[in-house]
Amino acid sequence: MTSSGLQPRQDGDAALRLLRDGALDLEGRLVDASNTTLRGILTLDGVTARCVYKPVRGERPLWDFPDGTLAGREVSAYLVSRATGWDLVPPTVLRDGPFGPGSCQLWIDEPEDAEPLVGFLPAGELPPRWIPIAAARDDDGAAYALAHADDPRLARLAVLDAVLNNADRKGGHVLVGADDRIYGVDHGVSFHVEDKLRTVLWGWAGKRLPADAVEMLDALAGQAAGALGAELADHLTISEVAEVAARIDRLRDTGCFPQPPEDWPAMPWPPM
Repeated sequence: MTSSGLQPRQDGDAALRLLRDGALDLEGRLVDASNTTLRGILTLDGVTARCVYKPVRGERPLWDFPDGTLAGREVSAYLVSRATGWDLVPPTVLRDGPFGPGSCQLWIDEPEDAEPLVGFLPAGELPPRWIPIAAARDDDGAAYALAHADDPRLARLAVLDAVLNNADRKGGHVLVGADDRIYGVDHGVSFHVEDKLRTVLWGWAGKRLPADAVEMLDALAGQAAGALGAELADHLTISEVAEVAARIDRLRDTGCFPQPPEDWPAMPWPPM
């Protein structure tokens, strides 16, 4: 829930208007982020909400993504998420701000009692319906497992990441909102034309897609060839838009969650 009580799903249009047109006052910087990431407060017509503002000028150059394109990829991730009907990415727009153009995304407040869905847990002590992904040890040599819940909400996020070709699905990028929905954030390194899927959500690798995912992909394929593709073309290259449609088709053809790559790191670092 945001400071105004806006719900990203129910109040999507109002949130987008606030993100686009609201006065933006900055509160501070999120220092753990690799690119300049600022938290701010938006105000419009008496409504306020927190947001995350990522100015293009604060993007760190990357060897495999063109400079100045990460903000547009953040917006593109929202557009695809919205088209799925699953609303897994908070409302996000491209707008001008105190440090120039950048992405602006609705802030998601996690309740203090929210149960994490991804994390490092003592080996052999995983809760029921949790899936181990990788083994690890702490500084004292104690054994841990990187694991995530076998939760259908996370499975949907794994499908979305496959469509987005998300190269940075860390556990810390999975948020649980006050409405008991989950949200994925930080999609600036997505939509590459080469396979760069890196995620901590490998628990369903190779398994059949659930029926709701198959239905979603069938509908999304039509949108990618039409209105969604046109929207994405405002932020991505022609080749990148074409690869979105190609990834959707590959998922439909296989009917399975993707397998970890053999020639590319399967998980981001750090994983959380």
